[in-house]
Amino acid sequence: MNLDLTGKTAIVCGSTQGIGLATAQELSGLGATIILIARNEAKLKDTASTLDSTKGQKHSYLVADFTKPEELRERLTAYVADKSIEILINNTGGPAGGPINEANTDEFIAAFNQHLICNHILVQGVKEKMKAARYGRIINVISTSVKQPLPNLGVSNTIRGAVANWSKTLAGELGQFNITVNNVLPGATNTVRLKSIIENKAAKTGQTFDAILNDMSNASPMQRIAQPEEVANAIAFLASPAASYINGINVPVDGGRTKSL
Repeated sequence: MNLDLTGKTAIVCGSTQGIGLATAQELSGLGATIILIARNEAKLKDTASTLDSTKGQKHSYLVADFTKPEELRERLTAYVADKSIEILINNTGGPAGGPINEANTDEFIAAFNQHLICNHILVQGVKEKMKAARYGRIINVISTSVKQPLPNLGVSNTIRGAVANWSKTLAGELGQFNITVNNVLPGATNTVRLKSIIENKAAKTGQTFDAILNDMSNASPMQRIAQPEEVANAIAFLASPAASYINGINVPVDGGRTKSL
């Protein structure tokens, strides 16, 4: 099975922590040159210096804030003008939790911009380069809420569903250029975001952090939450030549928690 990414360049968003960081590490280990995107330049520098470069890769980074889509567009356009891009990993932190009936409209607009609009800007910025290379992998890190809405994540459930439908539409349009578009749907994963979700729930319910974490773990047949590296493995496979005929799918990485097919 061909998992070799030598000679390929991958943009990895949200890549200084959690799933994004684990993905950048995995792709560089397979030979890819990584362009990291996140807000914190100091963390970006540190992360770039830790990536595997044994195949001569020269990793780099772009400082961008996904709450400012037009700024992202301008910086991305200038940055990739002289670069070949074969892989795009769309990944960014999710909206704050809370019941959907209590959400205000500004929350939906902000989440829509941060997720769908920024994803679209990134695709527009790299799709012609993928067409020219006759190799494209667009992988969106979303959530299992695409298949089964999650309690107390009303805004997130709504926006994640929109991103999944956008992605499926793109897959149908770009496949003819040997560009695949797929979604990875993490379940509960050991990340800063999960910690924040648990802390917020604990504050509202009076439950302990450990009790909530234990409930989340027990919700999966595997009786545990995922590690970021386990999600990154699925992303790396979809980015590889081995996944050349897999297009337009949602891949839950949740230990079997999601009950729908």
